[in-house]
Amino acid sequence: MRVRGFEIAKGYEDKDIHMPVRKTKYAAGYDVEAAEDTVIPVYTPGIKPTLIPTGLKAYCAPDEFLMLVNRSSGPKKGLLMANSIGIIDHDYYENEGNDGHFYFQYFNCSDHEITIHKGDVIGQAIFQKYFTADNEQVENTKRTGGFGSTDNK
Repeated sequence: MRVRGFEIAKGYEDKDIHMPVRKTKYAAGYDVEAAEDTVIPVYTPGIKPTLIPTGLKAYCAPDEFLMLVNRSSGPKKGLLMANSIGIIDHDYYENEGNDGHFYFQYFNCSDHEITIHKGDVIGQAIFQKYFTADNEQVENTKRTGGFGSTDNK
C-alpha cells in the first residue's frame, strides 16, 4: 500500500530525473534536484520569481502535504525562495493543470546571474501531517488547476 512518495511527472519520463533522497538516516528533508538548466537573474523590483522545474510530482495521505524549503546553503549563494516555503497539497498530485509537477521558485539576491544546472540540488522536500479546525468550511471540494490554482477565483 502506497502512503507517500515521489514519481516522475508527465513529460519528464525520458529526462533522467533522479528521485529525491535523504542524505542521512535522520534527515527530515529529501534533497530535490533541478530537472533542467535554469538561469536566475539578479533581483530587481517587480521581477517575478524564477521557477525551477523538478520533473517530479508527489503523493501523500489526505491529511498530509509536502513542504518545499530552501537549503541552508541557498541564502549564502543569494538564493531566496520567493514564498519562503512551498506547500504541495494532497490534491495537487496528478491535477489536470500540470499533473502535479512541482517547482521551486527563487529570487536571486546576489550581484550576478546564477545558473542552476540539471542535477543540482535546489531545495528540500519534507512530508508533514496537518490538522483541521472544528466546524471548518471548505470553499471547493476539488482542485481544478495546477500551480497557484487555489488563488484563482
